[in-house]
Amino acid sequence: MKTWAWGLWLVGGLVAGCGMYGLPSQGNAPVVAQETRYRVVPVLDGLVHPWGMAWLPNGELLITERPGRVRRVRSGVLQKEPVSGVPQVLAAGQGGLLDISLHPRFGEMPWVYLTYAEGTGEANRTVVARATWDGQGLTDGRELLRVNPTKSGTQHFGSRLAWLPDETLLVSIGDGGNPPTALAGQFIRLQAQNPRSHLGKVLRITAAGTIPPDNPLGAKASPEIWSWGHRNIQGLAVDTKTGQVWATEHGSRGGDEVNRLQAGQNYGWPLATHSREYFGPEISPHRSLAGMVDPVWVWPETAAPSGLAVYRGDKFPQWQGQLLAGGLISQAVHRFQVNAQGQVTEAGKMTIGGRVRDVRVGPDGLIYVLTDAPNGQLLRIEPAP
Repeated sequence: MKTWAWGLWLVGGLVAGCGMYGLPSQGNAPVVAQETRYRVVPVLDGLVHPWGMAWLPNGELLITERPGRVRRVRSGVLQKEPVSGVPQVLAAGQGGLLDISLHPRFGEMPWVYLTYAEGTGEANRTVVARATWDGQGLTDGRELLRVNPTKSGTQHFGSRLAWLPDETLLVSIGDGGNPPTALAGQFIRLQAQNPRSHLGKVLRITAAGTIPPDNPLGAKASPEIWSWGHRNIQGLAVDTKTGQVWATEHGSRGGDEVNRLQAGQNYGWPLATHSREYFGPEISPHRSLAGMVDPVWVWPETAAPSGLAVYRGDKFPQWQGQLLAGGLISQAVHRFQVNAQGQVTEAGKMTIGGRVRDVRVGPDGLIYVLTDAPNGQLLRIEPAP
């Protein structure tokens, strides 16, 4: 197949020029350049605002489209008919059918998990649902989690899914939206600091949708909460080797973050942030506060991160354990090496030329990218010959 793009992946985007690529946390080691030859190959197009993807054991690929469809890719060919059994969704603004994930033991439990927006423009929420894959479509669908409280507007649904080693499921939930969106007389983003609200959190449930008894915050909080103080996480991944949870989080105007997540921790939003209001002023005078966890990386310019993977394949051995983060506005895949102290020691950027919505490592060890557009693409990143 014809190669769409190729080049050297360099720290700091040095293909285009010199300069610091990002803002590491205080105390980080210097960012060290590495170069790798790659090429980006188009697999298929014709996807309508694709959002998430998951591989079936037989190598077929399921892709969600935000308007409310799951598409099936067989032998590299997008099947004409959407998958049956998909729930009705609120497809408006940033809402719609969003992420997809399979149970870790899919051969024994052929369950497909979906996140989506439900309701109206005036009252809506994120929902997590589970259905059974029968080889052709989804059956026996049931809701596992309904986010509370409901919100108005169609922004900040979060909605990424990731499995912990104990087969419990993490779900990112956005803070509800930008000002002037409000709840109970306050900007809704303050819900990220409300331990009784699901908004602005990462939630943890079992595969059956029940609440794990060891969730960290206990009686002082909504029992599903696993971490809090988030704006809108659209990149969430668990390192299959170490069990470490990673997230990429949208800032407002600037302030996009890479975070190393830990159970029970508060990540600051909106009380501590590098973001500014879209109309200019600071959101908070604080970049860091006691009792809150700082990001390991802050983009100096808006990347709009969406989609995240930890590389554990065999095609790019030099990237073992590195983070691969998509960017909607940067139209790139960003690469980060983070050491045991939470310091970014290497960073790179590869321009894709489209709004990167999701990044995954395929079962073949290659890197797959979805671009968010009315005619969205599935792309494959592979070593250049």
